[in-house]
Amino acid sequence: MGVGGSFWDLLKPYARHEGAGYLRGRRVAVDLSFWVVSHSAAIRARSPHARLPHLRTLFFRTLSLFSKMGAFPVFVVDGQPSPLKSQVRAARFFRGSGMDLTALPSTEAEASADAPVQPRNAKFTRYVEDCVELLEYLGMPVLRAKGEGEALCAQLNNQGHVDACITSDSDAFLFGAKTVIKVLRSNCKEPFECYNMADIESGLGLKRKQMVAMALLVGSDHDLHGVPGFGPETALRFVQLFDEDNVLAKLYEIGKGVYPFIEGVSAPNIDDLPSPSTKSLPRARSPHCSHCGHPGNKKNHIKDGCNFCLVDSLENCVEKPAGFICECPSCDKARDLKVQRRNENWQIKVCKRIAAETNFPNEDIINLYLSDDNLDNENGVPLLTWNKPDMEILVYFLSFKQNWEPAYIRQRMLPMLSTIYLREMASSQSKSFLLYDQYKFHSIQRIKIRYGHPYYLVKWERVTRSMISNDSPSKQTELEGKNDKVEVLDGDDEVVDEEEEEPTMISETTELLDEPDVPQVLDDDKDCFLLTDEDIELVNAAFPDEAQRFQEEQRLKEAKSRARKSKLNVAGFETPKGPRPSGVQLSIKEFYRSKKGLSGDSGKDGSRKSSDVDLSKNLPKSVRRRLLFD
Repeated sequence: MGVGGSFWDLLKPYARHEGAGYLRGRRVAVDLSFWVVSHSAAIRARSPHARLPHLRTLFFRTLSLFSKMGAFPVFVVDGQPSPLKSQVRAARFFRGSGMDLTALPSTEAEASADAPVQPRNAKFTRYVEDCVELLEYLGMPVLRAKGEGEALCAQLNNQGHVDACITSDSDAFLFGAKTVIKVLRSNCKEPFECYNMADIESGLGLKRKQMVAMALLVGSDHDLHGVPGFGPETALRFVQLFDEDNVLAKLYEIGKGVYPFIEGVSAPNIDDLPSPSTKSLPRARSPHCSHCGHPGNKKNHIKDGCNFCLVDSLENCVEKPAGFICECPSCDKARDLKVQRRNENWQIKVCKRIAAETNFPNEDIINLYLSDDNLDNENGVPLLTWNKPDMEILVYFLSFKQNWEPAYIRQRMLPMLSTIYLREMASSQSKSFLLYDQYKFHSIQRIKIRYGHPYYLVKWERVTRSMISNDSPSKQTELEGKNDKVEVLDGDDEVVDEEEEEPTMISETTELLDEPDVPQVLDDDKDCFLLTDEDIELVNAAFPDEAQRFQEEQRLKEAKSRARKSKLNVAGFETPKGPRPSGVQLSIKEFYRSKKGLSGDSGKDGSRKSSDVDLSKNLPKSVRRRLLFD
């Protein structure tokens, strides 16, 4: 949730719409609890009998985020919730179940920071631990927060450890986030919403502390109610009256009953201020004529005329039209004074509402949002390392949890393994000359557009012992040792062709939510090839010679295509000599000449000749054509 009310709707006009290539090469912090709750519920709704949907969703989403989008994800796990959030969670439960909120214990002792922490739901905790175990087998970095997961995501983003946060909690900005991705759909052509703090500052003039002040007024995950009568629009208008450095200090003054809009020792108490309805507006507008609406009065205009109407008597004085607004200095001053008094009345009204709240503002909430110590680590420095997945344990884990076939798991892991291999080749850190110790780079087939983003369709060739018999003994020994352990797509029972059905162990396998494209396997009697979709820049960096050769071939093909099209265009304007080949459309003149010749020869069969037809020039041209060509 984050900040109460429709806070996301307030920020939506300033969202940027980015495509799948935006996250390529960037580090992103993912709020793991958000993925577990939202997407597990979505799969449950589609397939009620799904087997552990949180693991399935996390598995395919991680593969898509890492391989297809090219990002470096960092997963953040929630720690112990604060007592304030436990109180709000209980209040939401009471309100959702239709129970009376007065039965909810709301003493200050239970809502204080020293209150005992209530543990999370045991089932949800077990789901999170399963996800953490899966991420460790995939080689992804997992960080544990002291409190809220979005708080640690925002801290990593604020300190420059990651480039963006993926969370739906709007209070990530209050924790210091600079870039927040609200909803991320990897298998969707439509761009996703990306919110930058710089755009929000330039559009709304809101900064971090001003957002904290809005959360105190509207309500948040740590204060369900906020101040009665405050919505996002009212809170925005109020906090915009102060700059970021003074907004929280002004809230403290209002909470103590001091009116903040009069500086100095003469600042009155809010309770001593008169009610807005009892204030009388002083007369600042000079009298105006009731007939023409200009300064003066009707009697003087009858006697001396109106200087604005430029007439000598009232008889010719122009009657004021409907909706007439006088632009004289006295009217402008009166209007400005009216707006000023209206704003003052509104300020007094909202200040009295705030001052009526007890313990406002809550200092524990302010310290929670402005704290930069959210990492559950003694050093306070995050360790972000992306390791290779442990395939043997991963296959065993998913086979046990999801009841998937080992070949199915290995095949779905190939896009991630190819991305890791290309990154290592690009950085010259690869210790193995083969992908997954079985496939070597063969060629680039073509450019493929997937979800609006271009990719290379890369062809990998299966390496056999006969192909490396002439290689060095060390490579041959390494390959033999690897093949004893790895059997990916090896054997007739593990090759998943396009015609073979996928494992039907669980019902949600047919739901392609965020599931990456399955690599194609081309198997014949002699060789075995693998086709995968890879990032263009990554392939160019890993195999520059092959990429350059492919680009030159593409340029030659394009040049030949342009030359062929130009020849066809030139030939279209020239009349061909000799017999025209069949299947080529004739021009209109050639068509009429050929038909005329056929009509002239038709007399041999006893039919009507063209000479028998009266082709008088007096007849219309269309009639003569019909008579000539039947």
